[in-house]
Amino acid sequence: MSSQIIGLSEWWDSPAGRYLLAWEQAQLDDWVSDLFGYNALQLGWPALDALQANRMPHRWLALPAADASSTALVSIVCDPAALPLASSSLDLLVLPHALEGSADPHQVLREAERVLVPDGRLIIAAFNPNSWWGFQHSRARWCDRLGVRAWGADQAFIPETGEFIGAWRLRDWLRLLGFELEHERRGCYVPAVNSERWLQRCAWMDRMGPRWWRFFGAAHMLVAVKRVRGMRLLGPAWKPRQSTAGVPASVAQRR
Repeated sequence: MSSQIIGLSEWWDSPAGRYLLAWEQAQLDDWVSDLFGYNALQLGWPALDALQANRMPHRWLALPAADASSTALVSIVCDPAALPLASSSLDLLVLPHALEGSADPHQVLREAERVLVPDGRLIIAAFNPNSWWGFQHSRARWCDRLGVRAWGADQAFIPETGEFIGAWRLRDWLRLLGFELEHERRGCYVPAVNSERWLQRCAWMDRMGPRWWRFFGAAHMLVAVKRVRGMRLLGPAWKPRQSTAGVPASVAQRR
Protein backbone atom coordinates (compact mmCIF):
# COMPACT_ATOMS: atom_id res chain seq x y z
CA MET A 1 0.00 0.00 0.00
CA SER A 2 1.27 3.48 -0.84
CA SER A 3 2.37 5.81 1.94
CA GLN A 4 -0.37 8.16 0.77
CA ILE A 5 -3.17 5.89 2.04
CA ILE A 6 -2.77 4.80 5.66
CA GLY A 7 -4.87 3.17 8.33
CA LEU A 8 -7.18 5.25 10.49
CA SER A 9 -5.34 4.48 13.75
CA GLU A 10 -2.14 5.97 12.29
CA TRP A 11 -3.92 8.77 10.47
CA TRP A 12 -5.56 10.12 13.65
CA ASP A 13 -2.10 10.97 15.01
CA SER A 14 -0.90 12.66 11.81
CA PRO A 15 -0.95 16.48 11.43
CA ALA A 16 -3.61 16.26 8.70
CA GLY A 17 -5.75 13.98 10.85
CA ARG A 18 -5.56 16.25 13.89
CA TYR A 19 -6.35 19.26 11.70
CA LEU A 20 -9.52 17.68 10.31
CA LEU A 21 -10.65 16.23 13.63
CA ALA A 22 -10.34 19.65 15.29
CA TRP A 23 -12.59 21.24 12.68
CA GLU A 24 -15.19 18.47 12.83
CA GLN A 25 -15.18 18.50 16.64
CA ALA A 26 -15.95 22.23 16.64
CA GLN A 27 -18.90 21.78 14.27
CA LEU A 28 -20.32 18.88 16.28
CA ASP A 29 -20.04 20.75 19.57
CA ASP A 30 -21.96 23.63 18.02
CA TRP A 31 -24.73 21.43 16.63
CA VAL A 32 -25.36 18.83 19.34
CA SER A 33 -25.41 21.29 22.26
CA ASP A 34 -28.95 22.37 21.34
CA LEU A 35 -30.39 18.93 20.53
CA PHE A 36 -32.56 17.42 23.24
CA GLY A 37 -34.02 13.98 23.85
CA TYR A 38 -33.16 10.82 25.74
CA ASN A 39 -30.94 8.55 23.63
CA ALA A 40 -27.96 9.47 21.44
CA LEU A 41 -25.48 7.23 19.63
CA GLN A 42 -22.17 7.84 17.87
CA LEU A 43 -21.29 5.17 15.32
CA GLY A 44 -17.57 4.94 14.54
CA TRP A 45 -14.45 7.12 14.82
CA PRO A 46 -13.70 6.98 18.59
CA ALA A 47 -10.98 9.67 18.17
CA LEU A 48 -13.88 12.10 17.68
CA ASP A 49 -16.10 12.65 20.73
CA ALA A 50 -19.22 13.68 18.86
CA LEU A 51 -21.50 13.75 21.91
CA GLN A 52 -19.32 15.53 24.47
CA ALA A 53 -21.35 18.76 24.24
CA ASN A 54 -24.73 17.01 24.21
CA ARG A 55 -26.92 16.83 27.34
CA MET A 56 -29.05 13.76 26.65
CA PRO A 57 -29.09 11.35 29.62
CA HIS A 58 -28.12 8.29 27.56
CA ARG A 59 -25.14 8.60 25.18
CA TRP A 60 -23.32 5.64 23.66
CA LEU A 61 -20.43 4.88 21.35
CA ALA A 62 -20.77 2.01 18.86
CA LEU A 63 -17.91 0.63 16.80
CA PRO A 64 -17.67 -1.93 14.01
CA ALA A 65 -16.01 -5.21 14.91
CA ALA A 66 -12.86 -4.11 13.06
CA ASP A 67 -12.39 -1.20 15.48
CA ALA A 68 -13.19 -3.11 18.66
CA SER A 69 -9.56 -2.80 19.82
CA SER A 70 -10.02 0.94 20.45
CA THR A 71 -9.23 2.22 23.94
CA ALA A 72 -12.36 4.42 23.97
CA LEU A 73 -15.32 3.55 26.19
CA VAL A 74 -17.31 1.42 23.74
CA SER A 75 -20.90 0.45 24.55
CA ILE A 76 -21.79 -1.55 21.43
CA VAL A 77 -19.75 -3.53 18.88
CA CYS A 78 -21.88 -4.15 15.82
CA ASP A 79 -22.21 -3.95 12.06
CA PRO A 80 -23.37 -0.43 11.04
CA ALA A 81 -25.64 -2.03 8.43
CA ALA A 82 -27.45 -4.09 11.10
CA LEU A 83 -27.83 -2.13 14.32
CA PRO A 84 -28.99 -4.17 17.35
CA LEU A 85 -31.45 -1.46 18.36
CA ALA A 86 -35.22 -1.26 18.38
CA SER A 87 -37.00 0.81 15.77
CA SER A 88 -37.67 4.44 16.75
CA SER A 89 -35.37 4.26 19.77
CA LEU A 90 -32.81 7.04 19.16
CA ASP A 91 -33.25 10.80 19.24
CA LEU A 92 -29.80 11.51 17.78
CA LEU A 93 -27.47 9.44 15.63
CA VAL A 94 -24.03 10.65 14.55
CA LEU A 95 -22.22 8.95 11.65
CA PRO A 96 -18.66 10.35 11.49
CA HIS A 97 -17.31 8.88 8.21
CA ALA A 98 -19.23 5.65 8.78
CA LEU A 99 -20.61 5.60 5.23
CA GLU A 100 -17.20 5.60 3.52
CA GLY A 101 -16.01 2.70 5.63
CA SER A 102 -19.06 0.54 4.90
CA ALA A 103 -19.46 -1.89 2.02
CA ASP A 104 -23.16 -0.96 1.80
CA PRO A 105 -23.70 2.74 2.69
CA HIS A 106 -27.32 2.57 1.48
CA GLN A 107 -28.13 -0.04 4.12
CA VAL A 108 -26.39 2.02 6.81
CA LEU A 109 -28.70 4.94 6.01
CA ARG A 110 -31.74 2.66 5.99
CA GLU A 111 -30.78 1.43 9.45
CA ALA A 112 -30.34 5.02 10.60
CA GLU A 113 -33.85 5.85 9.39
CA ARG A 114 -35.25 2.79 11.17
CA VAL A 115 -33.75 3.44 14.62
CA LEU A 116 -34.48 7.19 14.72
CA VAL A 117 -37.69 8.50 16.23
CA PRO A 118 -39.89 10.82 14.14
CA ASP A 119 -38.19 14.24 14.01
CA GLY A 120 -34.96 12.61 15.23
CA ARG A 121 -31.65 14.08 14.04
CA LEU A 122 -29.02 12.40 11.90
CA ILE A 123 -25.57 14.02 11.69
CA ILE A 124 -23.19 12.84 8.97
CA ALA A 125 -19.54 13.74 8.44
CA ALA A 126 -17.99 12.64 5.14
CA PHE A 127 -15.02 13.37 2.92
CA ASN A 128 -15.65 15.44 -0.18
CA PRO A 129 -14.42 13.81 -3.40
CA ASN A 130 -14.36 17.24 -5.09
CA SER A 131 -11.48 18.59 -3.02
CA TRP A 132 -7.71 18.46 -2.71
CA TRP A 133 -8.08 15.52 -0.37
CA GLY A 134 -10.43 13.74 -2.76
CA PHE A 135 -8.06 14.31 -5.65
CA GLN A 136 -5.09 12.97 -3.69
CA HIS A 137 -7.14 10.00 -2.51
CA SER A 138 -8.16 9.07 -6.07
CA ARG A 139 -4.62 9.54 -7.37
CA ALA A 140 -3.16 7.35 -4.64
CA ARG A 141 -5.67 4.58 -5.35
CA TRP A 142 -4.91 4.58 -9.07
CA CYS A 143 -1.17 4.54 -8.44
CA ASP A 144 -1.56 1.60 -6.07
CA ARG A 145 -3.52 -0.32 -8.69
CA LEU A 146 -0.90 0.41 -11.35
CA GLY A 147 1.98 -0.40 -9.02
CA VAL A 148 3.67 2.99 -9.45
CA ARG A 149 4.78 5.57 -6.94
CA ALA A 150 2.77 8.78 -6.95
CA TRP A 151 4.46 12.15 -6.91
CA GLY A 152 4.55 13.61 -3.40
CA ALA A 153 3.77 10.28 -1.74
CA ASP A 154 6.03 11.14 1.19
CA GLN A 155 4.05 14.30 1.95
CA ALA A 156 0.38 13.37 1.44
CA PHE A 157 -1.54 11.52 4.13
CA ILE A 158 -5.00 10.22 3.20
CA PRO A 159 -7.05 7.87 5.45
CA GLU A 160 -8.09 4.48 4.13
CA THR A 161 -11.88 4.87 4.34
CA GLY A 162 -13.20 3.41 1.08
CA GLU A 163 -15.06 5.48 -1.49
CA PHE A 164 -15.67 9.18 -0.89
CA ILE A 165 -19.37 10.13 -1.27
CA GLY A 166 -20.29 13.49 -2.77
CA ALA A 167 -22.72 15.88 -1.11
CA TRP A 168 -25.23 15.71 -3.99
CA ARG A 169 -25.42 11.90 -3.86
CA LEU A 170 -25.76 11.95 -0.10
CA ARG A 171 -28.60 14.47 -0.18
CA ASP A 172 -30.44 12.38 -2.80
CA TRP A 173 -30.13 9.24 -0.67
CA LEU A 174 -31.46 11.06 2.39
CA ARG A 175 -34.36 12.57 0.45
CA LEU A 176 -35.43 9.13 -0.75
CA LEU A 177 -35.53 7.93 2.86
CA GLY A 178 -37.73 10.83 3.97
CA PHE A 179 -35.06 13.00 5.62
CA GLU A 180 -35.15 16.78 5.44
CA LEU A 181 -31.86 18.71 5.35
CA GLU A 182 -31.54 21.15 8.25
CA HIS A 183 -27.89 22.31 8.28
CA GLU A 184 -24.84 21.82 6.07
CA ARG A 185 -21.23 22.98 6.33
CA ARG A 186 -17.94 22.43 4.49
CA GLY A 187 -14.42 22.98 5.76
CA CYS A 188 -10.71 22.07 5.65
CA TYR A 189 -9.63 23.61 2.36
CA VAL A 190 -5.92 22.97 2.95
CA PRO A 191 -4.10 20.13 1.13
CA ALA A 192 -3.69 16.83 2.99
CA VAL A 193 0.00 17.15 3.82
CA ASN A 194 1.86 15.33 6.57
CA SER A 195 3.54 18.49 7.82
CA GLU A 196 2.42 20.84 10.58
CA ARG A 197 4.52 23.59 9.02
CA TRP A 198 2.81 23.37 5.62
CA LEU A 199 -0.63 23.16 7.19
CA GLN A 200 0.04 26.44 8.95
CA ARG A 201 1.34 27.99 5.74
CA CYS A 202 -1.84 26.98 3.92
CA ALA A 203 -4.16 28.18 6.69
CA TRP A 204 -5.13 31.18 4.53
CA MET A 205 -7.03 28.72 2.30
CA ASP A 206 -9.42 27.98 5.17
CA ARG A 207 -10.11 31.68 5.58
CA MET A 208 -10.76 32.25 1.89
CA GLY A 209 -12.42 28.93 1.07
CA PRO A 210 -15.95 29.54 2.44
CA ARG A 211 -16.22 32.62 0.24
CA TRP A 212 -14.36 31.79 -2.97
CA TRP A 213 -14.45 27.98 -3.35
CA ARG A 214 -16.84 26.79 -0.66
CA PHE A 215 -17.81 23.58 -2.50
CA PHE A 216 -14.24 22.22 -2.40
CA GLY A 217 -13.74 21.68 1.32
CA ALA A 218 -12.13 18.38 2.29
CA ALA A 219 -15.04 17.48 4.59
CA HIS A 220 -18.75 18.18 4.45
CA MET A 221 -21.12 17.77 7.39
CA LEU A 222 -24.88 17.91 7.53
CA VAL A 223 -27.82 17.58 9.90
CA ALA A 224 -30.94 15.83 8.60
CA VAL A 225 -34.33 15.44 10.29
CA LYS A 226 -36.43 12.30 9.95
CA ARG A 227 -39.87 13.32 8.76
CA VAL A 228 -42.84 10.96 9.01
CA ARG A 229 -45.73 11.90 6.80
CA GLY A 230 -48.96 11.24 8.69
CA MET A 231 -52.27 10.32 7.09
CA ARG A 232 -55.45 12.17 8.00
CA LEU A 233 -58.90 11.20 6.84
CA LEU A 234 -60.91 14.18 5.68
CA GLY A 235 -64.69 14.23 5.32
CA PRO A 236 -66.53 15.65 2.30
CA ALA A 237 -66.22 19.38 1.88
CA TRP A 238 -69.92 19.65 1.00
CA LYS A 239 -72.94 18.86 3.12
CA PRO A 240 -76.00 17.15 1.60
CA ARG A 241 -79.10 19.28 1.46
CA GLN A 242 -81.86 18.11 3.76
CA SER A 243 -85.13 17.16 2.07
CA THR A 244 -88.12 19.33 2.96
CA ALA A 245 -90.67 16.61 2.14
CA GLY A 246 -92.96 15.75 5.04
CA VAL A 247 -92.10 18.85 7.03
CA PRO A 248 -95.32 20.69 8.02
CA ALA A 249 -95.47 24.28 6.86
CA SER A 250 -95.81 26.91 9.49
CA VAL A 251 -99.12 28.77 9.49
CA ALA A 252 -99.00 32.45 10.09
CA GLN A 253 -101.72 33.73 12.36
CA ARG A 254 -103.20 37.13 11.80
CA ARG A 255 -104.36 39.07 14.78
